[in-house]
Amino acid sequence: MSETVFTYAAPGLKFGPGASAEIGHDLAALGVRRVLLVTDPGVAATGHPARIAEQLERHGLTVTTYDAARVEPTDASLADAIAFARDAGPLDAVVAVGGGSAIDTAKAVNLLTTNPGELMDYVNPPVGGGRAPSRPLLPLVAVPTTTGTGSESTTICVLDVLAQHVKTGISHPALRPTHAVVDPDLTLTQPPMVTAAAGMDILCHALESYTARWFADFDAKQPEERVPYCGANPIADLWSERAMSLLAGAFRATVRDGSDRGAREQMALAATFAGLGFGNAGVHVPHACAYPIAGRVRDFRPADYPGDEPIVPHGMAVSLTAPAAFRFTFAAAPERHLRAARLLDPGCSGEGPETLPDVLVDLMRDVGLPRGLAEVGYAEADVPDLVEGTLKQQRLLATAPREVTAEDLAGIVGASLENW
Repeated sequence: MSETVFTYAAPGLKFGPGASAEIGHDLAALGVRRVLLVTDPGVAATGHPARIAEQLERHGLTVTTYDAARVEPTDASLADAIAFARDAGPLDAVVAVGGGSAIDTAKAVNLLTTNPGELMDYVNPPVGGGRAPSRPLLPLVAVPTTTGTGSESTTICVLDVLAQHVKTGISHPALRPTHAVVDPDLTLTQPPMVTAAAGMDILCHALESYTARWFADFDAKQPEERVPYCGANPIADLWSERAMSLLAGAFRATVRDGSDRGAREQMALAATFAGLGFGNAGVHVPHACAYPIAGRVRDFRPADYPGDEPIVPHGMAVSLTAPAAFRFTFAAAPERHLRAARLLDPGCSGEGPETLPDVLVDLMRDVGLPRGLAEVGYAEADVPDLVEGTLKQQRLLATAPREVTAEDLAGIVGASLENW
């Protein structure tokens, strides 16, 4: 029997220049008094978290700041943040200021300061125990400073499990932020490569949710069996289509001129819309491939990212296999792939499986992303290892519009060593 029900959920949303100046008012109205503010060193250096903390205090709130969130969180970095929060004493709310890394760190802190057990108890199987929260979480206000991750809208906390060299996540509806405060002015300090990588994350969120397996093509589920990613559906489609239209006009302009406030606002809207779409429909092959690509990096250090440790930023990792992945999924829904290509490039006239990959390659090249996996340090000999890591992401692969085998993944990863 086929599924007949799809679900939709979203945080409360406040959007617009200056929105971040109203968080103290909003939390005080909820009776909140003790707040943990979570951010990372790079964002802390911009002064945004300190300004937000100051206006929270002006509304009578006591603020403790954790400013050591790691870009691309690991189980170790999350454990450090959780220990800090537990030592900080009773809390009434958590505020995350930063990109997806800070917001995901705040989600983990919120979960493990309100529920028993340790981090790995809650990580998705087969990597972790897959435990569901048993107690309510605190209000979480997510304030993104990058335009891309959509973490302010989603139920997912992404992390690297260091001992297993794999990127995975914790996924449960309780992790979704209570409020998303999207202030485009906070993204003006986002440098070009961060803008490019995060922008590709927006794009893949929209594309993957738009081309995901249709919700009614899944087997029927009981209410307690339904997961946050329910497959493509009519409501998620609206958000994804609008996100792609906004990207078509703003993405290249924002990377070229980060001071363009109009383009920054359009990118912030696109990120929000894409998050509202994929946070319910789900993502599939490019995101599944991205986890081992980011988790097994050896020595790649991209421009504009802080620190000396090698990383492949999440949005970059997602983008590198996207052309090959959408070439593979084309046969499952040709009309959707072609519609997406025309939304991203209104002048596009192709009709075949190369149409969307060609649009993606042109965009990736224009915003300065690496040519493929080879440029971030992988070779043909790494393909089996990357496939093995991707196969662990069954939560994501289940949402793909067609079945994905190890052989299929080897073809996608191998073709992505060089995209042009």
